[in-house]
Amino acid sequence: MGKLWHKNYELDAFVEKFTVGQDYKLDQRLLKADCVASLAHATMLAGIGLLTQEELASLKEGLVSIIKAHDSTGFPITQADEDGHTAIENALTARYGDAGKKIHTGRSRNDQVIVATRLYARAFLLTFLKNILQLVNTLLVFAEENKLVPMAGRTHMQIAMPSSVGLWAGAYAEQLLDDCQLVKTAYQLNNQSPLGSAASYGVPLPLNRELVAELLGFAKVQNNVLYANNSRGKMESIILDAVDQVVLTLSKMAQDLILYSMPEFAYFTLPDNLCSGSSIMPQKKNPCGLELLRAKSATVSACAFQIKNIIKALPSGYNRDFQETKEPFLRGGETGLGCVQIMNLAISKVQVNKEALRAGFRPEIYATDAALELVAKGMPFRDAYKEVGLHLDQLESRDPETAIKARTYTGTTGNLRLDKAQAALAELESFAETEEEKIDGKITKLVGFPVQLFVEDN
Repeated sequence: MGKLWHKNYELDAFVEKFTVGQDYKLDQRLLKADCVASLAHATMLAGIGLLTQEELASLKEGLVSIIKAHDSTGFPITQADEDGHTAIENALTARYGDAGKKIHTGRSRNDQVIVATRLYARAFLLTFLKNILQLVNTLLVFAEENKLVPMAGRTHMQIAMPSSVGLWAGAYAEQLLDDCQLVKTAYQLNNQSPLGSAASYGVPLPLNRELVAELLGFAKVQNNVLYANNSRGKMESIILDAVDQVVLTLSKMAQDLILYSMPEFAYFTLPDNLCSGSSIMPQKKNPCGLELLRAKSATVSACAFQIKNIIKALPSGYNRDFQETKEPFLRGGETGLGCVQIMNLAISKVQVNKEALRAGFRPEIYATDAALELVAKGMPFRDAYKEVGLHLDQLESRDPETAIKARTYTGTTGNLRLDKAQAALAELESFAETEEEKIDGKITKLVGFPVQLFVEDN
């Protein structure tokens, strides 16, 4: 059987190795999504009379067996196959003859890989979103528990004004909730069915694209068949741009945790089991997980940038360049998910050192408060600013908690309004749960049992 495009010549061995690359290995991640999409396509072909019900039953049996083999003993995809699509079709043809040869009717490998990637990406995005929301919940619990724990606010890395651990944690929770809106938008853009676009220009057959979209649980058909093709790579970059924004937030948080857990600060202590040691210095406990998170944020950015660089100068229609977007997409997404999970672990286990935090409140931290007290007595702010600034040595220590509580308007240390973030969290959790239930229901109905299309790489 060989390659799907094979005719009357053999490809040069080096050209084959160069063009196939790592695609046949990467397709192991997309294999189940490919099978599910193929079953939907076959169901549609039977619906328009291009497959008999007996042929459809055979193909379903074969595709289900491939999914089960992949989950248990594994399903081989070789370099000679080129990709998962070929391996699947060859297996179906070897077992069911003409029925296997018919399954590719009306589609190309291009819309086949696009739909498999969309299904994988949809499952990934829901997993990614749910993990971010777990981290947001961890941060909100942490913020509530430490809302009155003093923490010196800093600008230019110097002591600035009274702040709190609760304000710090709540800030990152709200930032991640905004990042989640980008993830949600990427999910909604991705959630449209490209099947039926074939090699970008459709086919002269009465394909029922709406049925396929419905069977796979897509929100809609991606209408223009050329656009469906041209969105390959672009859709993946949109997803990674959303992942990138999340990881940018986490990188900043990691830097804070690394800095504030230094002995010179000792605001926080990371537990021993989250730190690795040195091969030469016996005393060392290094925050390597957070340092690597900081570095991996660059990896995610680079993966998104790589995809955009690949597609930015391509003419419309299919080009083989698209193949090179697969690896950075898979790598970038999985890297981003790992970063979210490591940060959730860190926040859930970090120790807050209240005495060290209170000790950071040196008298000069109250300088602005002192100036505003003069303003309240009638002095113009600029005069009050100068008066305090010229007599900093006369500032006295105060009670940090009193200073925190004195800030009472919305979003300040004395009025964090964590309920706003909790409401946004609940709304996003409901969205993720509803989407997951709907999609799982569609896939289970189509295949006959639940199929996990994104599996975390442990």
